[in-house]
Amino acid sequence: MEALRRSPPPRVDYASRDYWAGTIKMGLSKFFILRVLHEGPMHGYDIARAVERTTGGCCSPTEGTIYPVLREFESGGFVTVAEEVVSGRQRKVYALTEAGRAAFRVALEAWMEATAALQDTGRAFAAADRARAARPSGGDCCG
Repeated sequence: MEALRRSPPPRVDYASRDYWAGTIKMGLSKFFILRVLHEGPMHGYDIARAVERTTGGCCSPTEGTIYPVLREFESGGFVTVAEEVVSGRQRKVYALTEAGRAAFRVALEAWMEATAALQDTGRAFAAADRARAARPSGGDCCG
């Protein structure tokens, strides 16, 4: 019997800025949804536009991204949903609960810690580059 052949998974290009930008945006989208809802209740389209505005266009969540997150937040008790009619159309308006506000505060602390670590890493990387550039280029001293 012939063994099943599986094609290898696609290679991840870790040297690609697009890869890292996408990874970062995926992680930040939930945070920024909580962030904009912290300002007050809004419907999905307004949430997406507010996230885009708040992040200067860095994060631009699509409907395919935002609604699963909002359903997850609703099932976890972090947002409530109210139906209202706007211009003859039924819309869901999302609002943070107290649990959602607490989750945002915890998320903010976690992201601020990560940001500080990234800044420290950037400074250390720059210092190592400066030190490497300042070394004499006469070869290895022990060679």
